[in-house]
Amino acid sequence: MPHNSHPAIVKRLKRADGHLRMIISMIEEGRPCVELAQQLQAVENAIDNAKKALIHDHIDHCLERSVRAPVGKGRSALREVKAIAKYL
Repeated sequence: MPHNSHPAIVKRLKRADGHLRMIISMIEEGRPCVELAQQLQAVENAIDNAKKALIHDHIDHCLERSVRAPVGKGRSALREVKAIAKYL
């Protein structure tokens, strides 16, 4: 189920994708490794932030849902939260 934050996360990832394509061009042009490493770090941070936003939003959504759910379904949401938390 899409969450409200998904469009913003997609936007972040598309920006990181464009940046990554630029880095590939930089490598092909023979740009200095220090510049490449700096740009790769920026892409890595962007992707990491997108991942964290997705996971935190999912946890918030699941916890809210589990509070409202009948007893049996709440356990299912808790298992889901534990499963996704390993990606933090």
